[in-house]
Amino acid sequence: MSSLSNARPQRVAVLGSTGSIGVSTLDVMARHPDRFEVVGLSGWRRIDELAAQCCQWRPRYAVVPSDAAAVQLRALLGPAVSEVQVLVGERALCELAADPDVDSVMAAIVGAAGLAPCLAAARAGKRLLLANKEALVVGGGLFVRAVQEGGATMLPIDSEHSAIFQCLPADRTRWPDFIDHIVLTASGGPFRTRDPASFAQITPQQAVAHPNWVMGRKISVDSATMMNKALEVIEARWLFDLEPARIEVVIHPQSIIHSMVVCRDASVLAQMGTPDMRVPIAYGLSFPERIESGASRLDFSQLAGLSFEPLDATRFPGLRLAYEVLSGAEGDSVVLNAANEVAVDSFLEGRIGFPQIHAVNVATLGALAGAGQPPASLDDLLDLDARSRVVARGQVSRLS
Repeated sequence: MSSLSNARPQRVAVLGSTGSIGVSTLDVMARHPDRFEVVGLSGWRRIDELAAQCCQWRPRYAVVPSDAAAVQLRALLGPAVSEVQVLVGERALCELAADPDVDSVMAAIVGAAGLAPCLAAARAGKRLLLANKEALVVGGGLFVRAVQEGGATMLPIDSEHSAIFQCLPADRTRWPDFIDHIVLTASGGPFRTRDPASFAQITPQQAVAHPNWVMGRKISVDSATMMNKALEVIEARWLFDLEPARIEVVIHPQSIIHSMVVCRDASVLAQMGTPDMRVPIAYGLSFPERIESGASRLDFSQLAGLSFEPLDATRFPGLRLAYEVLSGAEGDSVVLNAANEVAVDSFLEGRIGFPQIHAVNVATLGALAGAGQPPASLDDLLDLDARSRVVARGQVSRLS
């Protein structure tokens, strides 16, 4: 991999610009106005915020989900920002991701909805800053092949996977002989010490209150159930081409060590820093260089200590599902991801309780495991995703 030319600004499309990752990406870019140019932005629900971003960055394109949202955005922009072309729908997202004038795509759309534009960016050979873990969880081998065939550069933005990537040699051919195994760290979320017997009383407001990170509601719930770590295990399997047995997870409540590589010689390389997503974002934007991220520096004199704990399978039963699906049919990860999205949405809507998120995931996997023998196309993936959601919604209805 080589860095982009410094002769002109790096031209970036931020997909999911109004979410936490998108906002942090724009914050990093604003610190380096000579290095970056925003070509496109997309937002799905927060049209007012998207309008403010368009007024600040004056992108060529803004993508919204519907004609009604387009009318709203155009009205907010008015004649003063008429140069922004407002586009609608998934096809527009894919066209933006593959646009010849785009160098880099920040893929920060949450969930399976981000898969199609990620594939479009990969096939077009873009520098793909992958904050959407579902592209690999759902796309799996299909997505990896698209990256390879398109000649894209895939850079992980999840803090854990970025940490692993930063600890590895730049030459990927050295990775198999370099790595013994990797260790993904997990904060343990807001319920690390709470009595599991009281989990039925957990409210959505409590579940989204992460002790260390500022994140969206869905990923915050995933952190509370440890499903985010299950998805990260699946993602790591594809990112680093590792057997599941070589991917370990450990609780690290302080979120200072973001993940580790255990080398063949038993050395352990760890990436450390404050829990601020602008660090991996800045690294992805500037790789192989490093630029100012805006994150505060670690003050070692203020660190009381760094601790590690084994996982409690009773408290966090969802993690084992990652290893189960990786030992099954490739499409099983599609089923798990879809079920979890339905279950988390249902919990946030108050339809099911916190422990029932896991129950929906297990029941949906039980009903559809093996149904997705390797998906050969995006349509195969989306069909299995849709079927999984129907089954998951049925499970939610039974529990409601």
